[in-house]
Amino acid sequence: MTRHYAKMAKLAALMAAAASLNGCITVKAPEKPIEVNLNVDIKQEVLVRLQQDVQQMISKNPQAFPPAPTTKKP
Repeated sequence: MTRHYAKMAKLAALMAAAASLNGCITVKAPEKPIEVNLNVDIKQEVLVRLQQDVQQMISKNPQAFPPAPTTKKP
């Protein structure tokens, strides 16, 4: 019978130790939100497309977009 009590005492001690460790781990959300900035590639692609569209428009309608005046040096 004493072996049985010794096993029960060890089990109770292990359970008490496990219960005391229960509150040691905490998980908290970050204070500031995580921000991923992916606007660089998208903006660059839009500018390239817009530049191509403008070049096509100028070549199709040259009278609507006269060349800039040049200044002559004396």
